[in-house]
Amino acid sequence: MSEAQKTAGRQDAGPSTVTGVDRFFRITERGSTFGREIRGGFATFFTMAYILVLNPLILGSAKDKSGEQLDAVQLTTATALVAAVMTIVMGVGGNLPLALAAGLGLNAVVAFQLAPLMSWDDAMGLIVLEGLLICVLVVTGLREAVMHAIPQQLKQAISVGIGLFIALIGFVDAGFVTRIPDAANTTVPVQLGSTGTLAGWPMLVFCVGVLLTIGLLARKVRGAILVSIVTMTVVALAVNALADVETWGLTTPEWPDTIVDAPDFGLLGQFSLFGAFGQVGVVTVVLLVFTLILSDFFDTMGTVVGVSAEAGLLDEDGKVPGLGKVLLIDGAAAVAGGAASASSATSYIESAAGVGEGARTGFANLVTGSLFGLALFLTPLLTIVPLQAAAPALVAVGFLMMTQVKHIDWDRYEIAVPAFLTIAVMPFTYSITNGIGAGFLAYVLIKTVLGRAKEVHWLLWGTSALFLVYFAIDPIEQLLGV
Repeated sequence: MSEAQKTAGRQDAGPSTVTGVDRFFRITERGSTFGREIRGGFATFFTMAYILVLNPLILGSAKDKSGEQLDAVQLTTATALVAAVMTIVMGVGGNLPLALAAGLGLNAVVAFQLAPLMSWDDAMGLIVLEGLLICVLVVTGLREAVMHAIPQQLKQAISVGIGLFIALIGFVDAGFVTRIPDAANTTVPVQLGSTGTLAGWPMLVFCVGVLLTIGLLARKVRGAILVSIVTMTVVALAVNALADVETWGLTTPEWPDTIVDAPDFGLLGQFSLFGAFGQVGVVTVVLLVFTLILSDFFDTMGTVVGVSAEAGLLDEDGKVPGLGKVLLIDGAAAVAGGAASASSATSYIESAAGVGEGARTGFANLVTGSLFGLALFLTPLLTIVPLQAAAPALVAVGFLMMTQVKHIDWDRYEIAVPAFLTIAVMPFTYSITNGIGAGFLAYVLIKTVLGRAKEVHWLLWGTSALFLVYFAIDPIEQLLGV
């Protein structure tokens, strides 16, 4: 946790009457207050509410093997329901400010890799199967053991890498950074804005939002991140009403014609657990499930470590409190996501926005989960926050997480090189899993080259071998003819 946050926490955590709820969530014990938890819950929701629009857009735009498409309204309901239920379950059961929803990247795999090979029911069945297998790994203690086997400084590198990654997410979501298509005939892979310059009212809203957020944080204003999100949303509403704005991207800040939207639960339970085996064969199913498990496994690992570290919740050995429960709930979320046809649900790194606002316990999840619950009926109202108003929070949180880089010993190559690769690969490949894999492989290699292979925990050897398969999955599939 950064010094600025510690100071803010001491200022904000005044004396309070300890209640049963306080004791259950250990709010006072962790140096927090109900006010900070509530603000944190709101901040997390607003930074991840985009999933209510994006998940239906991704899954709804794809067709399965027989040409069937999923209904957008039903997808919105499923997405909000799973996020609401599992976020609250994580808050009560895991007592971490860690929200869950349909995982970006995983939903794209379902839409564009699984669905074309089988029916939607079969594809969602694979997600359920993946979640069940992850739960088995948790129950056997293997998933938790892997996390404990990681050297402390490599965990800190994971947190730093996630900080850069989440900042990049903020820049990309706002349109501050865009990818240049190959057709541009340039060697520069990304650029400033959509044309190499910053243009348009939405970009001005984002830039002002970043300045406002960092200014409020520097002044140690209570609720700085939430104040910025709300303020810039109001500004965006005014700009959209008064100016000629061509597009805001995914979410347009305008007052909706209707506030209430009836949920449609038609997709719940529409999955086939073993149908994919008959569609594509055992070998293909095994490879697909392996890829899903590895991505979900290490994405969650990085997110849990990163958010817990930023909240100052890791113990002296770098362990996450109640890790077994947290990982089991995350695995159950994958099952729930597949069973509801919302794709695999997983822990969200955007939860760090709530931590940046002061959340330290699962009580914040009650707020976030309740807002997702309201979204079942009030989706039009709760999705008026444009990405340009929410993204500055991600940039600010990226800075807060980046401060942990000072704990890494950059003079020792056996930790410095793996740490560097972990930090760099995450944002550059837009994947937490890829960064962790690169760091693991480098750590094992350097220890071996230095003649100190015995210092590497056997679980790191095993996971590094799995990452070799993960990175080489394409040639392996070609060799197996799948």
